[in-house]
Amino acid sequence: MVEEVACVPYDVINTQEARRLAEGKPWSFLHVIRPEIDLPEGTDEHDDAVYAKGAENLEAFRRSEHAVVEDVPSIYVYRLVMDGRAQTGIFGCVSVADYDEDRILKHEKTRSAKEEDRTRHILAQRAHAEPVMLTYRAVREIDELVARIVQTQPIYDVTFEDGVRHVLWRAADADRLVSLFADVDRLYVADGHHRCKAASRAAAELRSQNGGKDREFEFFPAVLFPMEQMRILPYNRIVRMLPVTPEAFLDRLKERFDVDERSGESRPKERGTVCFYLDGAWHTLRLPETEGDSIADDLDVARLSEFILGPELGITDPRRDPNIDFVGGIRGIEELERLVDAGEAELAFSMYPTTIDELVAVSDAGLLMPPKSTWFEPKLRSGLLVHLFDSE
Repeated sequence: MVEEVACVPYDVINTQEARRLAEGKPWSFLHVIRPEIDLPEGTDEHDDAVYAKGAENLEAFRRSEHAVVEDVPSIYVYRLVMDGRAQTGIFGCVSVADYDEDRILKHEKTRSAKEEDRTRHILAQRAHAEPVMLTYRAVREIDELVARIVQTQPIYDVTFEDGVRHVLWRAADADRLVSLFADVDRLYVADGHHRCKAASRAAAELRSQNGGKDREFEFFPAVLFPMEQMRILPYNRIVRMLPVTPEAFLDRLKERFDVDERSGESRPKERGTVCFYLDGAWHTLRLPETEGDSIADDLDVARLSEFILGPELGITDPRRDPNIDFVGGIRGIEELERLVDAGEAELAFSMYPTTIDELVAVSDAGLLMPPKSTWFEPKLRSGLLVHLFDSE
């Protein structure tokens, strides 16, 4: 049933897409992480009924013949294979304390509405339904142990409709893996900032209610990948409305920046440049050097905000401004063109991808990137493993 159950993460699709993907699949895990699809169309995804429905659906899943509840603590190895390229990580639980005390380092500010939403799901379900993706500097002993584990029989080995292969093994020597990670002093959030923060918020609330009883909620599920195996795609931007006509906006950019109108390029070839789609044509623009003095200020996404989004478009808070939206690199250049050509946006920016070295440098400096700076691919599947912390 793994192909029927496992699904994409909650935050890469909207409600309509979730409804379509779960159609005819009563055991799809989308019924747990996007439970609004089981309520009447138009139901607000933050309605109390949505959280109650998610808890009901998870309980039905837990009691079904399609789920196995482990009777001993377990650690797993999880491999993703996309376009012939593999990345292999450790699937287990990490501690809220490590997150709160910055041994698990962040690179992105979270949005309160999304924090609240995921926190309410955790509290209603008494479970962490989806893992986060973390990364760490590779350790030879861990690599060697993982290499032995992947020679054994996997629990799952399935390729989904997007062509990505997912393989999962149970680690026979879980205690050894735990002891080896005791010497890894830092982990870095790759994908799942809101799930991390929600786990922390839920733990704080449950801690105040718990009275020193079972503290399984102090841990949340994560897959930890070595840095050199990580793949980051660009996180592109669209602007819904321009302050002037497209022709006037292009003239304004040409006056202020180094713009190549004839490049025809839709993807930047190097750091420090962006391509933009306007009025049916692609152009290339070289970003000026930042006037800031930090590593985070020098990122392409930050320089775009500093010189274009803010001064030219009046978008000073990309986290909240409804005039900007973000398009993951996996959706391709074609999606940017479609949005502009269909009139859903007037301008699209194609970004050069942020590197893993930039992410680590910003995190180590205790700084934050602008919102939506990284798009990791491939994505983890939800529903393969669930962390229950109150299953009675």
